[in-house]
Amino acid sequence: MSNELFSVEGKKALVTGGSRGVGLMIARGLVEAGAEVVISSRKLEPLEAAAAELGEIGKCTAVQADLSSQEGAVALAAAAHERFDKLDILVNNAGANWGAPLEDYPDGAWDRVLDTNVRGVFQLTVEMLDLLRASASDDDPARVINIGSVDGIRAPLTESYAYSASKAAVHQLTRHLAKRLASERIAVNAIAPGPFPSKMMAFLLDDADRRSMVEQQIPLGRIGTPDDVAGLTIFLASRAGAYLTGTVIPLDGGYTGAT
Repeated sequence: MSNELFSVEGKKALVTGGSRGVGLMIARGLVEAGAEVVISSRKLEPLEAAAAELGEIGKCTAVQADLSSQEGAVALAAAAHERFDKLDILVNNAGANWGAPLEDYPDGAWDRVLDTNVRGVFQLTVEMLDLLRASASDDDPARVINIGSVDGIRAPLTESYAYSASKAAVHQLTRHLAKRLASERIAVNAIAPGPFPSKMMAFLLDDADRRSMVEQQIPLGRIGTPDDVAGLTIFLASRAGAYLTGTVIPLDGGYTGAT
């Protein structure tokens, strides 16, 4: 088996929400594997810090962007066009969450979460199509990797109604885009992570008792690691994953498959 099968050396990638959490794990994995990566995020200071850290390992630059609006997607796409003449890998990871009791759940939460998590994924993918098409080939399609969630597959533990609905929508959008773009040799897949260390999960994982409760529900008995999500991303982005499109892959230690 050739070492090139799992190589992303020299590929051009854009990772949204790449300054922290799962997005940073993915960006780091791609940079370490030799890809040239642009990361984006709403907040400039942590974004620049993450890009500087990754820049010590390989090629990484930062572009500030708010993907809750079409203007933000257009601006990020324009910045990507200035840097790349093609895009091999688009990772749609940027997301928002909102938790509140059922009868107190605010209407504004739906706008914020769905605008970022669903519309933002769609709009940025459309804006990047010309660069993705420039990369696409029969043997090595361009890749769009959407970050969904196990909360879009199973009902979550928390009262995050807009978030779980948005991630289920991301999974279906992935399938729809995959069907539409397959003829253009653009493969579209989704990763549905379970519990990973992140700001979004800190309220559960930073408390020893709560963390233990979460781990007990996972058949493999542990929280996800950076290598877990980076490894799956690299598989999907490399020649090894070239014949895969329209899939939603739970990355959850067996959580969604447990009865």
